[in-house]
Amino acid sequence: MSFLKKLTEPQRKLIERLLREDRLTLNEMLDEIRAEFPVESIPSRSALGRAKKNFAEHARRMREVQAAAEVLVTELGEDKDDKAGAFMVQGITTLINNLVLDRLEGNQEDPDGSIELSIKDALSLAKASRELMQARGLSTKQRLEVEAIARQRLLEEQEKNLDDAVASKGMTAEQAMFWREKVLGVVR
Repeated sequence: MSFLKKLTEPQRKLIERLLREDRLTLNEMLDEIRAEFPVESIPSRSALGRAKKNFAEHARRMREVQAAAEVLVTELGEDKDDKAGAFMVQGITTLINNLVLDRLEGNQEDPDGSIELSIKDALSLAKASRELMQARGLSTKQRLEVEAIARQRLLEEQEKNLDDAVASKGMTAEQAMFWREKVLGVVR
Protein backbone atom coordinates (compact mmCIF):
# COMPACT_ATOMS: atom_id res chain seq x y z
CA MET A 1 0.00 0.00 0.00
CA SER A 2 2.94 2.26 -0.62
CA PHE A 3 0.95 4.22 -3.23
CA LEU A 4 -1.26 5.42 -0.35
CA LYS A 5 1.71 7.31 1.07
CA LYS A 6 1.93 9.35 -2.13
CA LEU A 7 -1.73 10.44 -2.05
CA THR A 8 -3.17 13.52 -0.44
CA GLU A 9 -4.80 13.09 2.97
CA PRO A 10 -8.39 13.37 1.62
CA GLN A 11 -7.62 10.78 -1.09
CA ARG A 12 -6.06 8.42 1.44
CA LYS A 13 -9.03 8.76 3.80
CA LEU A 14 -11.50 8.05 1.00
CA ILE A 15 -9.61 4.94 -0.16
CA GLU A 16 -9.21 3.65 3.41
CA ARG A 17 -12.93 4.17 4.02
CA LEU A 18 -13.80 2.30 0.82
CA LEU A 19 -11.47 -0.54 1.83
CA ARG A 20 -13.01 -0.75 5.32
CA GLU A 21 -16.56 -0.77 3.96
CA ASP A 22 -15.64 -3.57 1.51
CA ARG A 23 -18.86 -3.18 -0.48
CA LEU A 24 -17.58 -2.08 -3.90
CA THR A 25 -15.68 -3.82 -6.68
CA LEU A 26 -12.34 -2.37 -7.79
CA ASN A 27 -13.97 -0.65 -10.77
CA GLU A 28 -16.66 0.87 -8.56
CA MET A 29 -13.99 2.05 -6.12
CA LEU A 30 -12.07 3.70 -8.97
CA ASP A 31 -15.30 5.38 -10.16
CA GLU A 32 -15.88 6.72 -6.61
CA ILE A 33 -12.31 8.03 -6.42
CA ARG A 34 -12.58 9.67 -9.87
CA ALA A 35 -15.91 11.26 -8.92
CA GLU A 36 -14.43 12.69 -5.73
CA PHE A 37 -11.06 13.73 -7.19
CA PRO A 38 -11.52 14.25 -10.96
CA VAL A 39 -8.38 16.30 -11.65
CA GLU A 40 -5.92 14.57 -9.35
CA SER A 41 -3.95 11.47 -10.20
CA ILE A 42 -5.53 8.32 -8.87
CA PRO A 43 -4.06 4.87 -8.24
CA SER A 44 -4.07 2.25 -10.96
CA ARG A 45 -6.53 -0.62 -10.81
CA SER A 46 -3.74 -3.09 -10.03
CA ALA A 47 -2.36 -0.91 -7.21
CA LEU A 48 -5.85 -0.57 -5.75
CA GLY A 49 -6.31 -4.34 -6.09
CA ARG A 50 -3.08 -5.02 -4.19
CA ALA A 51 -4.15 -2.54 -1.51
CA LYS A 52 -7.55 -4.24 -1.21
CA LYS A 53 -5.89 -7.66 -0.93
CA ASN A 54 -3.41 -6.42 1.71
CA PHE A 55 -6.18 -4.68 3.63
CA ALA A 56 -8.26 -7.88 3.64
CA GLU A 57 -5.20 -9.80 4.90
CA HIS A 58 -4.65 -7.27 7.70
CA ALA A 59 -8.32 -7.51 8.70
CA ARG A 60 -8.22 -11.32 8.65
CA ARG A 61 -5.14 -11.42 10.85
CA MET A 62 -6.64 -8.93 13.29
CA ARG A 63 -9.77 -11.09 13.61
CA GLU A 64 -7.54 -14.13 14.24
CA VAL A 65 -5.61 -12.21 16.90
CA GLN A 66 -8.87 -11.10 18.56
CA ALA A 67 -10.13 -14.70 18.65
CA ALA A 68 -6.77 -15.98 19.98
CA ALA A 69 -6.74 -13.31 22.70
CA GLU A 70 -10.24 -14.30 23.79
CA VAL A 71 -9.20 -17.97 23.96
CA LEU A 72 -6.08 -17.05 25.94
CA VAL A 73 -8.06 -15.00 28.44
CA THR A 74 -10.57 -17.83 28.85
CA GLU A 75 -7.70 -20.30 29.38
CA LEU A 76 -6.32 -18.00 32.10
CA GLY A 77 -9.63 -18.36 33.93
CA GLU A 78 -11.03 -14.94 33.14
CA ASP A 79 -14.45 -14.23 31.67
CA LYS A 80 -13.82 -12.31 28.44
CA ASP A 81 -17.10 -10.44 29.00
CA ASP A 82 -16.12 -9.37 32.53
CA LYS A 83 -14.57 -5.91 32.81
CA ALA A 84 -11.14 -7.27 33.72
CA GLY A 85 -11.30 -10.04 31.12
CA ALA A 86 -12.38 -7.62 28.39
CA PHE A 87 -9.53 -5.32 29.35
CA MET A 88 -7.07 -8.21 29.15
CA VAL A 89 -8.42 -9.25 25.71
CA GLN A 90 -8.05 -5.68 24.47
CA GLY A 91 -4.50 -5.36 25.81
CA ILE A 92 -3.34 -8.63 24.30
CA THR A 93 -5.05 -7.85 21.00
CA THR A 94 -3.47 -4.41 20.78
CA LEU A 95 0.02 -5.68 21.55
CA ILE A 96 -0.15 -8.55 19.08
CA ASN A 97 -1.74 -6.39 16.37
CA ASN A 98 1.08 -3.85 16.71
CA LEU A 99 3.68 -6.60 16.36
CA VAL A 100 1.91 -8.24 13.41
CA LEU A 101 1.40 -4.92 11.61
CA ASP A 102 5.10 -4.13 12.03
CA ARG A 103 5.89 -7.50 10.48
CA LEU A 104 3.41 -7.04 7.62
CA GLU A 105 4.58 -3.54 6.84
CA GLY A 106 8.16 -4.78 6.57
CA ASN A 107 9.49 -2.97 9.62
CA GLN A 108 11.40 -6.10 10.54
CA GLU A 109 14.04 -7.64 8.31
CA ASP A 110 13.13 -11.34 8.53
CA PRO A 111 9.38 -11.97 8.16
CA ASP A 112 9.79 -15.55 9.42
CA GLY A 113 11.98 -14.60 12.39
CA SER A 114 10.84 -14.28 15.95
CA ILE A 115 8.90 -11.22 17.04
CA GLU A 116 10.89 -8.98 19.36
CA LEU A 117 9.36 -6.83 22.06
CA SER A 118 10.70 -3.35 22.45
CA ILE A 119 11.07 -1.65 25.83
CA LYS A 120 8.00 0.40 24.91
CA ASP A 121 6.03 -2.81 24.27
CA ALA A 122 7.19 -4.29 27.58
CA LEU A 123 6.20 -1.11 29.43
CA SER A 124 2.82 -1.13 27.73
CA LEU A 125 2.29 -4.73 28.75
CA ALA A 126 3.33 -3.97 32.34
CA LYS A 127 0.97 -0.98 32.45
CA ALA A 128 -1.85 -3.09 31.02
CA SER A 129 -1.21 -5.79 33.64
CA ARG A 130 -1.28 -3.22 36.45
CA GLU A 131 -4.53 -1.74 35.16
CA LEU A 132 -5.95 -5.23 34.82
CA MET A 133 -5.18 -5.97 38.46
CA GLN A 134 -6.89 -2.71 39.46
CA ALA A 135 -9.91 -3.53 37.31
CA ARG A 136 -10.06 -7.06 38.73
CA GLY A 137 -9.88 -5.71 42.28
CA LEU A 138 -12.59 -3.19 41.53
CA SER A 139 -14.89 -5.76 39.98
CA THR A 140 -14.29 -8.15 42.92
CA LYS A 141 -15.09 -5.36 45.37
CA GLN A 142 -18.24 -4.51 43.41
CA ARG A 143 -19.32 -8.19 43.37
CA LEU A 144 -18.83 -8.43 47.15
CA GLU A 145 -20.90 -5.28 47.70
CA VAL A 146 -23.71 -6.61 45.50
CA GLU A 147 -23.63 -9.96 47.32
CA ALA A 148 -23.85 -8.20 50.71
CA ILE A 149 -26.79 -6.08 49.58
CA ALA A 150 -28.58 -9.12 48.11
CA ARG A 151 -28.02 -11.12 51.32
CA GLN A 152 -29.33 -8.26 53.46
CA ARG A 153 -32.46 -7.95 51.32
CA LEU A 154 -33.03 -11.71 51.45
CA LEU A 155 -32.70 -11.73 55.23
CA GLU A 156 -35.12 -8.81 55.56
CA GLU A 157 -37.63 -10.62 53.33
CA GLN A 158 -37.22 -13.88 55.25
CA GLU A 159 -37.61 -12.07 58.59
CA LYS A 160 -40.79 -10.43 57.37
CA ASN A 161 -42.10 -13.82 56.21
CA LEU A 162 -41.20 -15.27 59.63
CA ASP A 163 -42.98 -12.41 61.43
CA ASP A 164 -46.07 -13.07 59.26
CA ALA A 165 -45.86 -16.80 60.06
CA VAL A 166 -45.48 -16.11 63.80
CA ALA A 167 -48.58 -13.89 63.75
CA SER A 168 -50.73 -16.22 61.63
CA LYS A 169 -49.65 -19.59 63.12
CA GLY A 170 -49.59 -18.54 66.75
CA MET A 171 -45.92 -19.35 67.38
CA THR A 172 -44.40 -18.53 70.72
CA ALA A 173 -41.59 -15.99 71.03
CA GLU A 174 -39.24 -18.89 71.81
CA GLN A 175 -40.19 -20.72 68.60
CA ALA A 176 -39.77 -17.54 66.56
CA MET A 177 -36.35 -16.95 68.13
CA PHE A 178 -35.32 -20.52 67.23
CA TRP A 179 -36.24 -20.00 63.56
CA ARG A 180 -34.56 -16.58 63.45
CA GLU A 181 -31.28 -17.77 64.96
CA LYS A 182 -30.97 -21.33 63.67
CA VAL A 183 -32.51 -21.05 60.21
CA LEU A 184 -32.00 -17.42 59.22
CA GLY A 185 -28.81 -16.87 61.24
CA VAL A 186 -30.12 -13.57 62.60
CA VAL A 187 -29.41 -12.79 66.24
CA ARG A 188 -31.46 -10.02 67.81
